[in-house]
Order: sequence, then C-alpha cells, then structure tokens
Amino acid sequence: MSVLIRAARSDDTGLIFDLVRELAEYEKLADAVDATPEMIGAALFGEAPRLFCDIAEWNGEAAGLAIWFLNFSTFRGRHGIYLEDLYVRPAFRGRGLGKALMAQLARRCVAQGLARFEWSVLDWNAPSIAFYQSIGAHVMDDWKICRLSGPALQSFAAQALATQEARA
Repeated sequence: MSVLIRAARSDDTGLIFDLVRELAEYEKLADAVDATPEMIGAALFGEAPRLFCDIAEWNGEAAGLAIWFLNFSTFRGRHGIYLEDLYVRPAFRGRGLGKALMAQLARRCVAQGLARFEWSVLDWNAPSIAFYQSIGAHVMDDWKICRLSGPALQSFAAQALATQEARA
C-alpha cells in the first residue's frame, strides 16, 4: 500500500471539482457550491494561477486533495500558505493521507521560508479539530472569520460606490 502526493494537472479538473462537491456535502454546504469545473480549472491552470492543488493517491487511485494559496503576514513580512480545502474520501480515511497532504504543505513552507501555514475548521467538526491538534496546530478561539458574499457583498459595494459618487 502506498501514498503519493502530487501536484494537480489540468486533466485533474473534473476530479478536483468532484472532490470539492464531496467536501461540500460532508460539510452540509452542498447548496453553497456555485463553482463549475471550468471555473476551478481556470483558477488552478489559467495563465497566472494563484490557486494550487495537491492530489493524494492511494495505490494510484485519487483519494483526496489539498487546495491552497499564498497569503501574506504584514507582521512577519513574508508570505504563508492558506489551506482552503483539505478532503480525504471516506473510504481512504485513517491511512495517513490527510497527514501526508498537510506534511507536504508544511515542508513547502519550511523549504520556501514562508512565515506560517493556516486554515479554518468548522467548530462542529470535532474529528478534524482533533486531527489538527494531533499534528501540533493551535486552534485559535480568539479569531473569528468575517465574510461578505452574495447579496451582502453586492449591497455593501453599491453603498460604497454611491457614497463615493455623492462626495465627488
């Protein structure tokens, strides 16, 4: 039995999209997915990609993924990695694939002198929280994620534009 972690290729776009949908179903967020395979492919494999993906294979079969991008810490003065999605298919869990994906990203941080490796986890996801703590991650209770999206984003942008135009 063997694990292989490899960089995603453009012919993996359909697989990546399927894995993202599986993750969304697991997180009870399937109706929040409005991405398409074409959008995912363009983000990962377009002219100047700013999104990256590693695929975990178990004996040659696609078993999971890590989707990530570079962020920046002004306090540290360096980039870091932000893990957007980590997912291992249920049939492959407990074999070290999640840990191998995380270790690959940690090694990349160290090799490239990146400041930190960060991600978010849903507060109800006790198995993932326990896993992250087992690899030494600090789950930061004092930080909350803020998000503008959908109608709230549109409304705020319109209000800001109207305010700017009124001042002009």
